[in-house]
Amino acid sequence: MVLVNNKCGLVGFTTKKVPDDLDAIVVGSGIGGLCTAALLAKTGKKVLVLEQHDQAGGCCHTYVDKGFEFDVGIHYTGKQNCVRTWQKVLKGGTVNQALVQQITEGQLQWAELDKSFDIVMIQHGEKRLEVPIKSSREEHKKTLLEHFPNEGKAIDEFFRICDVHTGTLDGFIFMKILPLWLVKLLIGTGLVNRLTSFFSVMSQSTRDVLDSITDNQDLKAVLSYNYGDFGSPPKDSGFLMQGMTVLHFHEGAYYPKGGASEIAFHIIPVIERAGGAVLVAAPVTQILIDSDGKACGVRVHKSSGDVDIHAPVVVSAAGVCNTYQKLVPQPVVSSHGLDDMFHHVSPGLGAFSVFVGLTGTSQELGLKAHNAWMFPGNDHDKLIEDYSRLTVQEACEEGTKTPVLFVSFPSAKDPTWNARYPGKSTCIIISFTPYEWFSEWQEGRVKHRGEEYESIKNRLAQKMWRQVCQQYPQLQGKVEYMDVGTPLSNNYYLGSTRGEIYGLDHTRERFSLDILTKLRPDTPIPGLYLTGQDIVTAGFAGALVSGLLTAGAVLNRHLILDLIILEAKAMFNSNNNNKKLD
Repeated sequence: MVLVNNKCGLVGFTTKKVPDDLDAIVVGSGIGGLCTAALLAKTGKKVLVLEQHDQAGGCCHTYVDKGFEFDVGIHYTGKQNCVRTWQKVLKGGTVNQALVQQITEGQLQWAELDKSFDIVMIQHGEKRLEVPIKSSREEHKKTLLEHFPNEGKAIDEFFRICDVHTGTLDGFIFMKILPLWLVKLLIGTGLVNRLTSFFSVMSQSTRDVLDSITDNQDLKAVLSYNYGDFGSPPKDSGFLMQGMTVLHFHEGAYYPKGGASEIAFHIIPVIERAGGAVLVAAPVTQILIDSDGKACGVRVHKSSGDVDIHAPVVVSAAGVCNTYQKLVPQPVVSSHGLDDMFHHVSPGLGAFSVFVGLTGTSQELGLKAHNAWMFPGNDHDKLIEDYSRLTVQEACEEGTKTPVLFVSFPSAKDPTWNARYPGKSTCIIISFTPYEWFSEWQEGRVKHRGEEYESIKNRLAQKMWRQVCQQYPQLQGKVEYMDVGTPLSNNYYLGSTRGEIYGLDHTRERFSLDILTKLRPDTPIPGLYLTGQDIVTAGFAGALVSGLLTAGAVLNRHLILDLIILEAKAMFNSNNNNKKLD
């Protein structure tokens, strides 16, 4: 049985706890930062990870309050129980799984969600369309055909395009690990588009692709239901993001046994065994640049006086906006032309979260190991646009429908839950809200932003909860605890800039050739590297792979190829052992 060790990742910063002779400093302890640090540690590097929050993990951390535990970012992921085949291994299809095993030394365990891991609910007045999403390609298609029997051609075409677009992702990753001078040469000569079709397919929006295959608006809404997994609605996102997200779960959806905090718990010892450390309550206010223009350390703010820590390598897992707009001195940013990209990319949508503690076990309350995606209509773009035009007071009105509600029951996903929190269950609700609704309180202290702020966030939360109870009436009267997080909460706890949870908005422009040379693991500033959701894509898997690429950039080694070779050797040995048994 996996039990959470709540002391993991809670070591507070003091100068005495900073190791001597550091090889690298990582700013931020999300999965991208922890993965980078762990891989460097496995090569003998002494790495210091600094986290501004009071516990490590970034979006992988959990918090416990009044007897309830909540995850703040990891609700499910895919590719953690892949069956090895030669084709899959050689194409890198088992990289995510193998990478997690490497950085946790095989200690992290996963629980599979229900085969219907997502439920799409689209409300049409008094009627509701409800479509389960299955965790196998064949069952997924079969279920879609059952609900849309006249759309077989469109459904087949959808999966065909998913395969074609997702198949170009290797080219995108390849451009991240090639030397920058070579990438610029390939772009300048136009050869990049001969090597990969990624950039041409990414220019096609999700909405345009869906419009080209069907006129059925309900089907289009179901096929793009999980845009909330990366935060960009269909008109803005490249279809590749949608297709990749769909295919990501075709071998199962998984949740970490013991909760999301188990991820950091099993990675941190790898860093510590190499002489490194992960310290929390360590807000980095500046990345230090020496007289030669090289990154040489960081400045940590303490009430007793700022502390400078030096290392030859600095990795920022704090996000591109924080890195180039707050941490690196602006003259340095401008001298390398790095500020120009912010004319083309910006933070994603702000997120609003409701954390609900319930009386009763998941079994007693009839909760399943799945997520529900609830929509008040079938046009995702229009729902988001109309909602964003409202004032916050209008959004609080009972007749106003929230454009999307993601509803998760962590207690039903974790097989260790009942042993750790008997007689209790949890529900998490997430939606998107404009940052501007809360910006007038952004200078206020957390927990002290005033009555109006508290009133607004609680009115929104209660309205969302009533919407959830319409679909889950058995939960009425079972609420024992409720906490609410606004975009400002995300700024404080996650280090976001405008309440976003997925870093930079996943628009087509973000993945364009113009931006490719800026969003890389290596930077024009010697000694400075980037990792996290902004480097590859959002989510656990995207940030995880960014850690692999960044560690490879630091070591000047293609670690992704090393991992594929390692998987191939494991496949070969497994086949030989099976032959001996025969």
